[in-house]
Amino acid sequence: MIAKSPRLRALPAALLIAAALTGCASFRGGSSGAQEAQPLFDGESLEGWHVDVPEADGKPEIEPTFVVREGVLVSRGAPQGHLITDESYGDYRLEVEYRWTGQPGNCGVLVHCSTPRRLYGMFPQSIECQMYHGNAGDFWCIGEDIQTPDMETRRGPDPTQWGVEEGQRRRIINLTDGAENPAGEWNRMTIECRARSIDIWVNGELVNQGRDCTASSGQIALQAEGAEAEFRRVDLFEL
Repeated sequence: MIAKSPRLRALPAALLIAAALTGCASFRGGSSGAQEAQPLFDGESLEGWHVDVPEADGKPEIEPTFVVREGVLVSRGAPQGHLITDESYGDYRLEVEYRWTGQPGNCGVLVHCSTPRRLYGMFPQSIECQMYHGNAGDFWCIGEDIQTPDMETRRGPDPTQWGVEEGQRRRIINLTDGAENPAGEWNRMTIECRARSIDIWVNGELVNQGRDCTASSGQIALQAEGAEAEFRRVDLFEL
């Protein structure tokens, strides 16, 4: 229920097949089916969200990082920070439609957010579902951790270096390249959070699966991390 409160690609074929079959068993192709959506973005305002941009602290003259422009939510990329839901959620499917407005770059969707500014004085404690162009679907562990198949290939060969803090190997590379549409076109990222599992699809293609996450609920955040991105839909579906 919804609870308010070096890049390596040579993955074993069996692993990719098993991951795809597991994803299809729980959710086929990133489609929400007949479930009723709970829109988190109303197309007109940032109601239900709050902004955390450290550089703007005590500086009301700074241009806002997150705005609504012609019916879409815009992350302007700078000053860097996050747009965070006021409510917390668990057991849901999140569907986000986004595109890059200019030079594609870095952004992300963070789930299970809790402690603000947990890392580098900016990133809330969470699991980041990466949108960085060419790397959509990577996991980044920010004070929370998650397990995936073939961790030595995707996170690094030395488990003693894995971790969730500065200087540790926090990135877990996604399963496949090529799921993103060309820059300027709309993409759909679907994130399914069920108990302590997180699965990610990009444009209907399964790109990552994680299990045994150290969190199972929390706030949801959209990033501003250098490149402008538009969001025309941010919809939640109860599982």
